[in-house]
This record gives sequence, C-alpha cells and structure tokens, in this order.
Amino acid sequence: MSKEKAPRRPRAETPKGFRDYFGAEVTERKAMLDAIAEVYQLHGFEALETSGVETVEALGKFLPDVDRPNEGVFAWQEDSDWLALRYDLTAPLARVAAQYRNDLPTPYRRYAMGPVWRNEKPGPGRFRQFYQCDADTVGAPSVAADAEICAMLANALERVGIPRGDYLIRVNNRKVLNGVMEAAGVLDPADPARFAHERGIVLRAIDKIDRLGDAGVRALLGEGRKDESGDYTKGAGLSADQAEVVMAFMAAKRTDGAATLAALRDLVGGSAVGLEGVQELDTIAALLSAQGFGPDRIEVDPSVVRGLGYYTGPVFEAELTFEILDDKGNKRQFGSVAGGGRYDDLVKRFTGQAVPATGVSIGVDRLLAALRAKGRVGAEAPGPVVVTVMDRDRMADYFAMAADLRNAGIRAEVYLGNPKQFGNQLKYADKRQSPVAVIQGTDEAGRGVVVLKDLVLGAKIAQSATLEEWKDRPAQVEIPRADLVQAVRQMLEG
Repeated sequence: MSKEKAPRRPRAETPKGFRDYFGAEVTERKAMLDAIAEVYQLHGFEALETSGVETVEALGKFLPDVDRPNEGVFAWQEDSDWLALRYDLTAPLARVAAQYRNDLPTPYRRYAMGPVWRNEKPGPGRFRQFYQCDADTVGAPSVAADAEICAMLANALERVGIPRGDYLIRVNNRKVLNGVMEAAGVLDPADPARFAHERGIVLRAIDKIDRLGDAGVRALLGEGRKDESGDYTKGAGLSADQAEVVMAFMAAKRTDGAATLAALRDLVGGSAVGLEGVQELDTIAALLSAQGFGPDRIEVDPSVVRGLGYYTGPVFEAELTFEILDDKGNKRQFGSVAGGGRYDDLVKRFTGQAVPATGVSIGVDRLLAALRAKGRVGAEAPGPVVVTVMDRDRMADYFAMAADLRNAGIRAEVYLGNPKQFGNQLKYADKRQSPVAVIQGTDEAGRGVVVLKDLVLGAKIAQSATLEEWKDRPAQVEIPRADLVQAVRQMLEG
C-alpha cells in the first residue's frame, strides 16, 4: 500500500510587488506622519479614514474601459457589484464629499494617510502597496485654498526636518498652459477636442525638458525624435513658429516672480483662459508673500506639468534641491517628493454638479528616503532593557522589575525564551539591540541587589580591551534593587 503523499508546505515569501516593514522603518514612518499631521491640524484640517475597499464604480476614473473592470486595481465581483482595493486617497474623498455633502462643512478640509494598492507590474522601487499622505480642500473655488496648500506643504517639509534652502515648491497653472496652447494654435477654445492629441504630446514634451533638454523637446514639438537606442517617438507636428511659442513659455521663468508673470502674460496674448491663469498665479504669489513665503521657498515655474487630463487650475510640486549619490556614485539632486493641484471635476462624477477641490499628496517613501539622506532618521533606535531570568520560580520578581522600568517610561521586557543557557539570553539582548541587561540570581536576590550589564559599553570594550581589563568587567555594576530605575536611567543617558 503506497504511502499518502505529504501535503505541500506553503512557501514563506512575500508576493511580488509587496514588502514587509520592520521595527525601525515602521517607527520612522509613524514619527514622520505624526509630525505632518500636527502641521495639517494647525491649519484646521481634520483627519479622515476611509475603507480600504471601494466600489469599482467609485474608482472608475482611474480604470481603463474594459469588460472586466479589474485592470489596474485589485478587484473582485460580489453579487452584481465590483469591489476593489483603493487606488489612491483622492477618489475615496470624492465619494465621501458626495455621500455626506449635507452633513460636512463647506469647504471641507481633510487630511488622510494610509496604504493604497495598484495592480501594476512591480519593478525596482515600484511596489503594489505603498503609503500616501494627502491633504485636500473641497468646496473652495478661490485660489486662496491653493495658496494655503502650498504654504502648508512648505511648513510640513520643514517640520519633518527639511530645512529652508533644501526644498523648493514650484507652482504653475493649467490655464496658463492652455492659453499658451491657444496662442500657439494647438488649442481651439471653441473645439478643444480637435487638438486633444497634439496637446497631449506638447504637454508630455514640456514635462521632459529636464531629461531631454531644449533640442529634445523641440524635436518632440515638431516631427518627432529618435533616441539613442533608435526608437522613434512621433512629435506633435507643430510648425517652427508654434514650437517657438511653447519653447518661450518654458523659458519664461525669471529670477523675479513679477517678471515671470509679466512674461507669461505676454505669451498668452489675448487668450482669456490664459490671462485668467496668470491672474490666479499672481493672486497665489501675493497671498504667500503676505505670509512670509518668498521665492526661496515657493516660486512660479512654467515648467511644472502634472496630470495631463486631471488638473484644471493651479498645479504644484515640491522638489528637494540637495544632492545625493546615486547607485553609480554620481551626484544628483534628490528630486520631487510631493505634488498636487486643483481638480474641479472629480466630485461632479457623483453629484452632476461642479465642486471645486484642490490638494496635495506627499510621497511617503520618498520623503523618508530624503530624511535618511539628510541624517534626520535612520539611526538605530535602542531596543528595550532586557530583564534576564536566572530562576524560573522567581518570574514574578522579574516582571515586577520590568514593570518598575516601564512605569518610569523606560522600554523593558522579561526574557521569555528558554532560560537554561544564560549566554543565549545575552545573545537575544544583542539581537534586540538592548542597551542594558538586568541580572538577578538567587544570591543577588538574597542580598537585595541586581546586576546591570551595559551592553553598549561592553561591546566597545570587547573590541580593544586586554584580558585583564575585560576581567575587571567595567561594563557591569551591582546596585541595590531599590535603585534599579535610577541606575538604569543613568546608564542609558551615559
């Protein structure tokens, strides 16, 4: 009789595109998000937590038009409905604003932080689950709301440890872009759909100015461009005169903000929407200046292009300007860590009525990486004090020691593994990066004392001490049990 085949054991591995976060990473992220939340709350924004699951109908703006609406998101069918893990934090906000519109104040100002999921092909640094940190104002048509978002973003960056001079928030306006397109003959205000394809190519070309330079962008505005690999990208087909208008737009930035606005005003010519956009930028600049935000922190920059079919007015991007070393050892600027803008059509999907909205999203992982590069986080936090177990019958005494330390605000734990080999307890303490071990055997208990072992000092001594010095055990001290908390605190501070 054949033996029954043993069931296959599950593989202990993380699914592709996902990762696990351990102690220090979780602690650092929470500390950063808590600091950002303090800034948002100071500006009067309230926290909102929405479900991780939304209906696909609510997330429909982000999904392709396919028979099975589960491409791009993690979705499943339940009865007649499709449900999906949320793709971002903005679509749930639009749903909340519509669902509770009779109960929420207008404008509604909220911030949200949490994981989102995208069913996309994973790659280096590209995960299917990641954190977002958003702040939005819904129901405020004035660009004063956009100015407030920019000011709040600057305050948040400084609050978490990015000093002035190491970041710059750049502001543009999609209306100005549309005005330039109109002046260049790429956009017809009476028939905007007619030039939609060419307009998209132009906007994408502008967005590549840092990577391709003037010559590369000019080629994309014209017939097209062939890259180093030989791949050809069809251009927008603009004439030389039309391309010159777009190139002049990208070169409109001046050292003086008023001069930049004047140059943009000339470029949009008689375009009503373009002039409206320039006036909005002027208003934003004035509101920020009144609060002490100069061009060293927030500036108007025509090269900012975000969300081709999404944003309807001001757009902004936070860029970190300090240098880091890339994987090849070359210096480069850190780059963008946050972006956002005005989107006045998202809530309309639910209500049929236009609802103005503006907001910003911070790239949590990128900002954490920036803080590590600046040395603001990343130092290994000490682990808990470990109370070792010398006598199993005296566990109550050991737990009492740990409780005394915790009541004094000191992290502490009792070793709960097999106490038979004392050396294993110290190995455990080292793996936990514990700064101090508390030791009390039967002899010490009878004399009312405990032994404290300074594990940090001990590790340093072990690297260079002579045998005689090591035998003196300078990292180990005996103290009265009653002085446990005070002695441990002094050791930690030392």
